[in-house]
Amino acid sequence: MRKTESHPVKGSNSLWQLYKTVSFWKVVKNFIVIQIGRYTPFLAMKNSLYKTFLGMKIGKETALALMVVPDFLFPERITIGRNTIIGYNTTILAHEYLTTEYRLGDVIIGDNVMVGANTMILPGVTIGDGAVVSAATLVHRDVPPGAMVGGNPMQVIYTAEQRKNKQTT
Repeated sequence: MRKTESHPVKGSNSLWQLYKTVSFWKVVKNFIVIQIGRYTPFLAMKNSLYKTFLGMKIGKETALALMVVPDFLFPERITIGRNTIIGYNTTILAHEYLTTEYRLGDVIIGDNVMVGANTMILPGVTIGDGAVVSAATLVHRDVPPGAMVGGNPMQVIYTAEQRKNKQTT
């Protein structure tokens, strides 16, 4: 299971109550910063924007490709290690707004991770160091260090040991 905190709501669905949980001005600021970051080809500038204005934790030499969308409500709950690549058009969510509750969860992406294009990472997920996530994967649970995963729903394709053995043969 993912590591999320559940917050029940009464009355209308949780998304209609968005500004009871997040400041309107925080959402506006985050939206503007993320839109600038999505289109900038300058990796160092993008990382600096996200760390300075959104509170994301991003390691050295990490590359967020064009069109990556970090969570615009709770980006401070995203940690990405060093020397990691997040592929084109990937979405990283730290929240889920549902009909009777909303959930929040930290997303932790380790060092030397490769996330393929068009991937969706859900809240409360940890992707271990050295893992590979293939393109168009729905990451709905933790990824073990060194593993290769892919698909929707996500499946383990190779464990770290299997990947190592495959490389040596």
